Amino acid sequence: MGIVLNQSLKNTIITYIGFGIGAVNTIYLYPFFLGATYYALTNYVLSAAAIIMPLLAFGMQNTLVKFYSQCKTEHEESRFLSFTVLFPLVLSIPLLLIGLFFYDDIADFISKENPIVRDFLWLIPFTGLCMAYFEIFYAWARVHMHSVFGNFIKEVGLRFFSLLALVGVYYNWITVIEFVYVTAGIYFIAFIVTMFYAFYLKRPQFQFTVPHNAKDIIVYTFFIILSGGVATLLLDIDKLMLNQYIKIENIAYYSVATYIALVISVPSRAMHQIVYPITAKLMHENKHNELNDLYKKTSVNLQMVGGFVMLCIFVNISQLYEMVPQEYSGGIPVVFMIGLSKYFDLILGNNNAIIFNTKYYRAVLFLGVILVFLTIGLNMIFIPMYGIMGSAFATLLSITLYSLAKLMFVVKRLHLYPFTKQTLYSIIITAVVFLLFYFWQFPFNPIIAIGLKSVLVTVLYVYVNYKFRISMEINQVIDNVLRKLMLMR
Repeated sequence: MGIVLNQSLKNTIITYIGFGIGAVNTIYLYPFFLGATYYALTNYVLSAAAIIMPLLAFGMQNTLVKFYSQCKTEHEESRFLSFTVLFPLVLSIPLLLIGLFFYDDIADFISKENPIVRDFLWLIPFTGLCMAYFEIFYAWARVHMHSVFGNFIKEVGLRFFSLLALVGVYYNWITVIEFVYVTAGIYFIAFIVTMFYAFYLKRPQFQFTVPHNAKDIIVYTFFIILSGGVATLLLDIDKLMLNQYIKIENIAYYSVATYIALVISVPSRAMHQIVYPITAKLMHENKHNELNDLYKKTSVNLQMVGGFVMLCIFVNISQLYEMVPQEYSGGIPVVFMIGLSKYFDLILGNNNAIIFNTKYYRAVLFLGVILVFLTIGLNMIFIPMYGIMGSAFATLLSITLYSLAKLMFVVKRLHLYPFTKQTLYSIIITAVVFLLFYFWQFPFNPIIAIGLKSVLVTVLYVYVNYKFRISMEINQVIDNVLRKLMLMR
């Protein structure tokens, strides 16, 4: 767990710095500098690009992680890395040509409710392709156990340059329309920088040949495309469907709420970067006991850290919304619904990494496809009735069902169990602390009130979890910090 904890802590710190910058962008700069319409438009373009990204990447970011450890020689490594880079490019070209041929039909359908979307549709495949190749080269770095730099680009770099672009809008260096194009350019720069970093770590001799296990790779890739598509659709389809039923400004209100809730998933995103290749290695070597131990550790660690983040958000949500324009305040119930779905997914630990590296993954992927149709159906029912709250409820229900399905699969098929008695203790602690602080409002400036309440929650939550020994790894980190502080005295 040493390298996992080390890089996970670095990735967590980097990711939270990125989310801090993103919070400034989301809560203040986007609403006040960009306005609801162009904020919503930017989010729509990025969400649509994220949805087509797994198809344009052809699942190679996950395929690379799974099969790289099976390469025995430098020649096999170069051939495999070349394949993962060139294969998506070859297959993306005909897809993009088909999209170009039917461009007008697609544009008419998508811009039916909000005509402003039409002129920016071409940015979606461009940005999606940049996202796809960023993920491929990021996976390239991760298989060489270098996850921190790519995570920095993804979590901090993208948001920091967006912040600079927003400042440019404020000072009239660029217009709100140009901002949408600049955002796509930022993703292109991120892809280029990550590509050069990957080549710095391992520069292959590019070969126009296929690996000896190409059949296994392509079959796995096909199902990973389904998996990536399912995961992304469950995350972003709500924003696309909001565009089809209600005014585009509602996407901005919804985006602020979902961004706040997504902070809960940061520990999972950070740990996943390094746990994924380790999980693949353990499964390839059939080390069941070590894998089960890793499963439990990732679950309880993520539950403790994620529960703390969720508490800080939930108990401060009213004060947080005092800092955004009044029209955004209807998103508070959205924060609770999306936040709970993220928390449940978080406590499943490295569940996804296990599923993606097992021979049984196909059954769960097909179940995921069914749940995508369920999500679409639920959104079609609830958005016209309840607007953004209806979309949030559809997302909560869909993600919860999908997470339960994946959990039952791993338990029944692989006999791996993520939960221990610490799981129940952690849930009880989180619930009690929430009830103690949610109804306790400080009559101060919102920033001061949030800071004070967060300090009190932190002290109580960390102390109780430490005393109950919820996570031995986190207790060890706390002990090391306390020991160093004692030596400094």
